[in-house]
Amino acid sequence: MEMALEGVKILDLTHVQAGPSCTQMLGFLGADVIKIEDIWGGDSTRKDLRHTDESDSFYFLIFNNNKRSLSLNLKADKGKEVFTGLIQWADVLTENFSLGMMDRLGFGWERLQEINPGLVYATIKGFGTYGPYSEYKGWEMVAQAVGGAMATTGFPDRPPVYLSPGVGDSGSGLHAAIGILAALRKRDATGKGEMVEVSMQDAVVNLMRMQITSTLGTDRSEERRGHRTWSGMPMVYPCAPGGPDDYVLLFPRGEMWDLLFAAIGREDLIGDPRFQDYSTLADHADEIEKIVSEWTTRHTKQEAMKLLAGAGVLAGATMNSRDLLNDPHLAEREMVVNVEDPVRGDYLMIGCPIKITGQDATVTRAPRYGEHNDEILTTILGHSAEEVSELREWNVIG
Repeated sequence: MEMALEGVKILDLTHVQAGPSCTQMLGFLGADVIKIEDIWGGDSTRKDLRHTDESDSFYFLIFNNNKRSLSLNLKADKGKEVFTGLIQWADVLTENFSLGMMDRLGFGWERLQEINPGLVYATIKGFGTYGPYSEYKGWEMVAQAVGGAMATTGFPDRPPVYLSPGVGDSGSGLHAAIGILAALRKRDATGKGEMVEVSMQDAVVNLMRMQITSTLGTDRSEERRGHRTWSGMPMVYPCAPGGPDDYVLLFPRGEMWDLLFAAIGREDLIGDPRFQDYSTLADHADEIEKIVSEWTTRHTKQEAMKLLAGAGVLAGATMNSRDLLNDPHLAEREMVVNVEDPVRGDYLMIGCPIKITGQDATVTRAPRYGEHNDEILTTILGHSAEEVSELREWNVIG
């Protein structure tokens, strides 16, 4: 079964989350991704947040499935020779180094075009390669702040809140993946490679479109509303047994209020004029919160979701990370999968969120550090086993 990106060859110089999330997604879809790491330990996330000293952290594993690993010294002349050969082989090169690093290594955009005119080069930076902020360092939290996400999250009487989803890092990675696919299509038509640039700030701003709409219309900044809607209605209700994550989100619209009242056994409220006009619902927000909470506190969040969503109401349990890994719906959709690893033992992993008819996006384990050095150098570049040994002795590969 041929995968959508089968035959696409990617050199992955990225690290941490923004770049690896991009290349992992392309690997899920069938691309051959070679993760190139330095010879001094590689991607820092192999050790960051590690739960055991004997193996790579889940921080690394969760962003580096479906890749091969090559440890290479890009500062050594022989390392540059090896890398040049790989550039000639590749369709795509991705990196999220600090601004100017590729030029300092001798592989800026002009040089890459000389080596391989058909190469697609994708770069992810905190603030891009130009503009007043381009010299500033970027990170997930910084991107959320300067992209507008934090200022609109939390409660109005408290400081802005950092979002737990990686909208800065993974959001940038997904934007980069889209750009790479577009550039590959153009390259296939013209034969000429393209440079794809994603700024983390730009990516978050793009994800903020809905929060910017009211500012476009009123010229007022979007406010933090906590767990309430634009109209002031509460969205989150407590559930049994009353733990910190035991809540259900409800967002009834129009006739859904009557469906909600029927589902919670308050048929007496169906058609009640207080709850029919969206513009005046907020006037009765406290009353609605009391009525609905009296019902939700007698049910678990999963029970509440099943009963209310099953009745046609917009509803969802506020699942924590353990809930997600044990969710039967996610398991059936292969969003939580088991990965076989003969070294560290099998473990659960997040799967591919993109489903394509006729394709099975199998999740393979993340590579161990330098695991494919010999394989890559002998099969792609044609080095002999003796030459590979010499490269290792010269500290060209790890």
